[in-house]
Amino acid sequence: MVPNDPIADAVRSASAYLTEHPTEARYRDAHARAQLVTGLRVTVDGLRGEHVETDMPTGIGGSATMPSPGWYFRASTAACVASLIGIRAAALAIELEQGSVEVIVDSESDDRGILGLDDDVAAGALSMKIVVGLRSRTSDRATLETLVRWAVDHCPVSDTVRRSVPVEVVVA
Repeated sequence: MVPNDPIADAVRSASAYLTEHPTEARYRDAHARAQLVTGLRVTVDGLRGEHVETDMPTGIGGSATMPSPGWYFRASTAACVASLIGIRAAALAIELEQGSVEVIVDSESDDRGILGLDDDVAAGALSMKIVVGLRSRTSDRATLETLVRWAVDHCPVSDTVRRSVPVEVVVA
């Protein structure tokens, strides 16, 4: 175990605090504000200066100058799972080889759904695959597989994909 590991320390501190104050664990996440700029190019900004830009593929009228929103969705899943692997590894003192954690996320889609051509075809991804590579000199494969499963199960992005979440739509 690395002495004074800042991730493990933060996890212990947050876990202890939220165990003692469970009513403070639930909160509204900071919003993302998207603006259609030109064509199908969109800018998205957050309250703390976060900024991304998207564009759609040329096949549906975009200019493909930026990643699509779907790619950012897969990217957020990959980044979330990688982060949760780091968090859980630190909490359990599992030593991962530096730079060895790699998460690849892909999905299968059917453009008939997004274009509204068939109401029986979902607009979103039909399936998703998460492939994780990682190495440790001190942990066996079973431990690493358990670590990865925990990360996928606790990643807010992959968790949201697996379950139905109420969506409220307001036209302002």
